[in-house]
Amino acid sequence: MSGNILAIDQGTTSSRAIVFDEHQKIAGLGKMEFTQHFPRDGWVEHVPEEIWATALWSAKTAIKKAGVKASEIAAIGITNQRETTIVWDRQTGKAIYNAIVWQDRRTTKLCEKLKKAGHEKLVSKKTGLLLDPYFTATKLAWILDNVPGARKRAEKGELAFGTVDSYLIWRLTGGKSHATDITNACRTLLLNIKTGEWDDELLKLFRIPRAMLPEVKDNADDFGMTDPEIFGVALPIYGAAGDQQAATIGQACFNPGMLKSTYGTGCFALLNTGTDMVRSKNRLLTTVAYRLNGETTYALEGAIFIAGASVQWMRDMLKIIEKSSDAGVLAAKADPTQNVYLVPAFVGLGAPWWDSAARGSLTGLTRNTGPAELARAALESVSYQTRDLIDAMRKDWKGAHDTVLRVDGGMVASDFTMQFLADMLNTPVDRPTILETTALGAAWLAGWKAGVWPDQKGFAERWALDRQFTPRMDEDERTRKLKGWRDAVRRTLSSS
Repeated sequence: MSGNILAIDQGTTSSRAIVFDEHQKIAGLGKMEFTQHFPRDGWVEHVPEEIWATALWSAKTAIKKAGVKASEIAAIGITNQRETTIVWDRQTGKAIYNAIVWQDRRTTKLCEKLKKAGHEKLVSKKTGLLLDPYFTATKLAWILDNVPGARKRAEKGELAFGTVDSYLIWRLTGGKSHATDITNACRTLLLNIKTGEWDDELLKLFRIPRAMLPEVKDNADDFGMTDPEIFGVALPIYGAAGDQQAATIGQACFNPGMLKSTYGTGCFALLNTGTDMVRSKNRLLTTVAYRLNGETTYALEGAIFIAGASVQWMRDMLKIIEKSSDAGVLAAKADPTQNVYLVPAFVGLGAPWWDSAARGSLTGLTRNTGPAELARAALESVSYQTRDLIDAMRKDWKGAHDTVLRVDGGMVASDFTMQFLADMLNTPVDRPTILETTALGAAWLAGWKAGVWPDQKGFAERWALDRQFTPRMDEDERTRKLKGWRDAVRRTLSSS
C-alpha cells in the first residue's frame, strides 16, 4: 500500500491541504483563504459552504501538485480550528446559520449569567474548561435560540451539530458519518473529560438536545469512507484532531513534560501531563492531548486569542506592511529606547486572564513612535503572552520546569520573534524543519491507523531541528520589560 497521506488542515483564516509521502515529507500543498465576517462588535463568523469549498479545492490541489492519483492516497487525516460551531440540516447537509467562530464573544452575557448562578465550578470539574464564550456550548445554544424553529427541529433530530472536523467528515462521506474526535469534543463544554462521553448534566445546563451530537471517537479511528464522487475513489478517513492537539502530535510531544506552542491566528501552548489530569489553580485549561487505543493523554493548555492576527491587523487595517513576512524586518528597525506595548485584546484576553470584556491597548507612545515601533510591539506581545502562560504552567505542575519549547505556526519563521521569545522565557526554543506540524500530526494519525507510517517512537525519531534559539538577554533587561508588559495588561483589564 502507498504511504501517501492527505492531511486537510482547516484553519481560522484559510483552508489548506498537504500530501505527505511515505517519508513524512511534503509532496504537494494547496491553500486558499476565505472571508472573515464581523456582523457586530465582537462577532466573528464564517460561511460553512466556503469552508467546505476551500477545503475541497485545497485537497484536490494538493493531490495534483503531489503528482499522485487519488487512488494512491492511503488515508485522510483532518485537523481544524477548534470550538467553531456549525449546525446543519441532516437531509440537505446545509447549515442553518453561519459558523460561529471560536473568537466570537456574543455569548459573554450568557457566560456571566451562568457564572453568577454558580455553575462554573461544576463545568470546570467535568470539562477542565472555564465558562467563556470561547467554547462551543453557548454558541450552539445561541443558534438554537435565535434561528427560528431551530430548537424544535433539533429536539426532533432533524439538525446535526458539529465542530469543523465533524462538518467536514459529514460532507466528505456524503452524510454517512456524523462523528468527531475526543480532542474536539472536549472543547465543547459538553464532554466529561474523565469518562470521555457526552455528559447529561452539562447537556441539561446548556439546553442542548443529545440527538444532534456526533459520535465521539479516538484520534486514530475509522471516521468513514469518502463519497467516491469527490475524489473519484473512496478514501478512508483515519485521523482527526483539533489543530492544537494535532500540532502537539506533529511535534512528537508524546512524553509528559514536553511542551509545544503554535503561533497562528492565536497562540496555544500545550504541556503534555501524561495520564495526570492536572487541575489548574492559575486559570489554565485541563484538556485532552490525544486518545489512542482508548488510552487518554492529558495536557495543560494556555490559550492566547491574538497572535498572528495582530500582524494581519497591521497589514489589513493599519496598512503599515504589505505582507505578513515584512513585520519582522520592520520591527528590527524600531528605536530600542522606546518602550511601546501592544496588548492585543481585540476579542478579549485569554489565559491566564480570561477577561472577555477587555479590549486592545497601546501604551508607551511618544511623538517618535512610528510603524517600526508598532510592528515590534505586535511581535513582542506574543512572547509576553507566552511567558504569562508558562509561568502559570510552572505554578500548576512541577513537570513544567526546565523544559524546551517546540514551536510551530506561521509566525515562527521570524527569527526576530523567536529570539525575543527565547529571551522572554529564558529557555531554549526549538524550531523544527517542518513547520506544518498541525497537518503533519493529522497525517500521522491517519498514516499510523492505516499501517503505512511508523508508531509513536519511530515517528518521534524523525522529528528534526531547524534551529534552536537560546536566551541572550540579561536578567535586568528581561525583568524591566516584563514589568512594563504587566503594567500594560493591568491598564487593559476591564476591571481596572
